[in-house]
Amino acid sequence: MKEFFRKKMVGLKRKPQTIALVVLVVAFLYYSLNLTQISNTTAKVQGPGMGLSGFVTMLFSMLSLVCFMNAFPHRKKVNIPMLVLMFIMIGVIIYCDIYYGGRITSAITRADNPIDPTGTNSYITNAQNMLKVHMIILIIGAGLTALLPVYAPLLKKVNTSIEVAGNDDMGALDLRGED
Repeated sequence: MKEFFRKKMVGLKRKPQTIALVVLVVAFLYYSLNLTQISNTTAKVQGPGMGLSGFVTMLFSMLSLVCFMNAFPHRKKVNIPMLVLMFIMIGVIIYCDIYYGGRITSAITRADNPIDPTGTNSYITNAQNMLKVHMIILIIGAGLTALLPVYAPLLKKVNTSIEVAGNDDMGALDLRGED
């Protein structure tokens, strides 16, 4: 078990951007696996732009992952334009989540014919809470990506070498070549 964690730490030292990538993948999976609640809420509320907002969120979630992977090519320097594009997409996703949540709030609180988010419509409250959690996960992922230059050197300082018994007892090697 100790060796497993050591190998994972060595992998993180080589590719520290994996931490941010995992968080962004979790955000994508969280939104994708709760898409039914978003779809049901869109069908019930029928607010302007809600369907487009859900579509843009899903599309940009996938594309931001592609941009992230292209921003950090293997053994090459960071591709800055792809990184900037990824941050723009994350910003658009957060805007769409805020807009969608606002449409839900306006449908619940409107004066004429408000929608009751309890009982059979409890998925509306679940969708609203899910959007908040999704935004938090996205902000954490964007923050980890932005702070990569800070924590990458700290990860490299972690000692992952293996102490081998008998290495301390080795004497000096005689390289003179005399037989």
